[in-house]
Amino acid sequence: MDKFPLLLEGKPAGELTAEREGLYTWFSARCPLPGEGLWCAWAVGDRGELRLGVLEPEGKQGVIRRRFSGRLTAPLGRLLRGEARPAGTQEAEDWAPAPAPDQLFRSPWLRRRLGGLHGALTRRAGNVRYLALPYDPGKPFPLTTLFCFARLRRIGGGTFAVFAFDGEERPAFP
Repeated sequence: MDKFPLLLEGKPAGELTAEREGLYTWFSARCPLPGEGLWCAWAVGDRGELRLGVLEPEGKQGVIRRRFSGRLTAPLGRLLRGEARPAGTQEAEDWAPAPAPDQLFRSPWLRRRLGGLHGALTRRAGNVRYLALPYDPGKPFPLTTLFCFARLRRIGGGTFAVFAFDGEERPAFP
C-alpha cells in the first residue's frame, strides 16, 4: 500500500492510499470536511488526474474507498498526491476555446467527426487532452460513437459533453 498526502486548498489535510490488487487499484481518501457542500477526491499523477468520487461524511471527516481498473489508472502516470475539490466546479479559466477542434488531433477519424463543430473548449492535464463539446438534449449527441466515454458537465454556465483522450488519442473516461 502506498500513501500520499491529500491536499485541500493547496495544503496537506489528509491522506490518499493506493493499493494494487491484480488488474485493479483500490483508492482510499480521508480528510476533514471544510464545511457545507459536496467535495470530491481526486488522484493526481504526473500525466493526468482521476476523479475518485464524492467524499462521504463520517463524523467530521470525509471518506471514500473506490476501485478502478488499470485502464482507468494508467493515464495518471506516477501517482503524486490526492486532492479534495468542491464537487461540480470546473473553473472556466481552465478551459480554452477550440475554434477548430478537428485541428487538435492527428487521427483522421476524429478530424472528420469534429470538423465544423463550433463552441468547443479544450484543456490539458498532463498527457490527457480534454475536449468539451456543447450539449443540447434537443440536438444529436456530439461524437455519438464515443457516447459511453462522455461526461456531461456545466462549464461557465453552459452544458458540455466532456471527452478525454490519452497521448495516443484513445478515448478515456473523464
